Amino acid sequence: MSTLRNKVQLIGNVGNNPEIKNLESGKKVASFSIATNEFYKNSNGDKVQSTQWHTIVAWGKTAEIVESYVGKGKEIAIEGKLTSRSYETKEGEKRYVTEVIADEILLLGGANSESGKNPNS
Repeated sequence: MSTLRNKVQLIGNVGNNPEIKNLESGKKVASFSIATNEFYKNSNGDKVQSTQWHTIVAWGKTAEIVESYVGKGKEIAIEGKLTSRSYETKEGEKRYVTEVIADEILLLGGANSESGKNPNS
């Protein structure tokens, strides 16, 4: 059970093409957001869709996979851990960020799925 202490699993659609950075250390990092949807019925019995946006960060080999195969609109599954951090803006405001650090990414949808980068191009 100790491996379940901080584990996140999400399936959703990529919001924008990932931002890829090559750091001075030689490491690669990818960041992007995915949307997850939940459907429920409200008190009037109407079907309602609730969308949540999640910021995803991938490092190293996982970032290379993201760079090659993940694009806007692509449906993916993510497994990772939840992290929180804060930083100060140039104006001196403190900002808080919660991100999912991706350990594994699974590409979903068929070869004809909309969007995403074509690995053969």
